[in-house]
Amino acid sequence: MANIKSAVKRVQTNEKRRAQNAAFKSDLRTAIKVFNTKAEQKDVEGAKEAFLSATKKIDKAANKGVFHKNTANRQKSSLQKRLNELSA
Repeated sequence: MANIKSAVKRVQTNEKRRAQNAAFKSDLRTAIKVFNTKAEQKDVEGAKEAFLSATKKIDKAANKGVFHKNTANRQKSSLQKRLNELSA
């Protein structure tokens, strides 16, 4: 454990951010799973809504620094491809 006051604060801050990031990632994974479920069921309208929700969360994750922007773009592209296959 850290002895210096600023180091103790930094440890607490890091733990808080780690917990927030973990919760955010979990919520994001859930949104992607919802989209994939709708896509498997061939529910085009439901998939479109789930896609919008998932992409919004992916963008937010990239802006907050939870994901790198290229990772976010790759995930969005993958979801968009799947949605396009449903619509076609």
